[in-house]
Amino acid sequence: MVQPSHPGNVGAAARAIKTMGFHDLCLVAPRFPDVLTQPEAQSLASGATDVLTAVRIFPTLEEALASTTLAFALTARARVLGPPPCDIREAADASREHLQGPGSRIAVVLGTERSGLTNEDIALCQRICHIPANPEYSSLNVAQALQLAAWELRYALAQAASMPLLPTTDGRFVEGNEPASNEKVQAFLAHWEQAITEVRFLDPAHPKKLVPRMRHMFSRNAMSNDEVDMMRGLCTAMIKAARNAGGQTPNGV
Repeated sequence: MVQPSHPGNVGAAARAIKTMGFHDLCLVAPRFPDVLTQPEAQSLASGATDVLTAVRIFPTLEEALASTTLAFALTARARVLGPPPCDIREAADASREHLQGPGSRIAVVLGTERSGLTNEDIALCQRICHIPANPEYSSLNVAQALQLAAWELRYALAQAASMPLLPTTDGRFVEGNEPASNEKVQAFLAHWEQAITEVRFLDPAHPKKLVPRMRHMFSRNAMSNDEVDMMRGLCTAMIKAARNAGGQTPNGV
């Protein structure tokens, strides 16, 4: 982050990269020398204070990028002169490929909240990077922009490493979530047909295509054991309510 002026953005940036599995945040000539300890930075880091504590501060962008091998200048404005442009997803894919080489180190460079990166800043980077946004209002808060960049990088790297992309239950088994057997589903469907007959939704003398349509609807949804049990409970309640109301089914059931 080049010359950040709002401590809250620094804290939010620390949180943004930690949620995506990154931890190396560098600041270049921040407006406040004590930015890392300011209450707003600590508050918006929200649990990422370890990342905030490890932040490195450099006097110039050139020094901050000294150990990197590929730097992306994140900017909303098109530049007539400068490195070749790409969008953030292309940058993530290029980063994944680049990191396969030994000693590779990637940097995403963000400018000041007010004016972004200067042409001199961009000249120190190998690629210009854009986030495809609303062209009529493409200005993103720096921490939000960093969150998007970190997300794209994580997704590209996770896919390459075959990492899980969805949360897991850590092996916990819930029997009710298991798919219901066909026998159990068919028993429910018979119970369902009885229930909708009891409440006079189905007229057995003129069923038309109601029953097969409902059978198809329930069958294609791959019901779980808990779902079948829940629907059987509903059927029982429907039948009980209909009989308590003194209703009789057309076939005298």
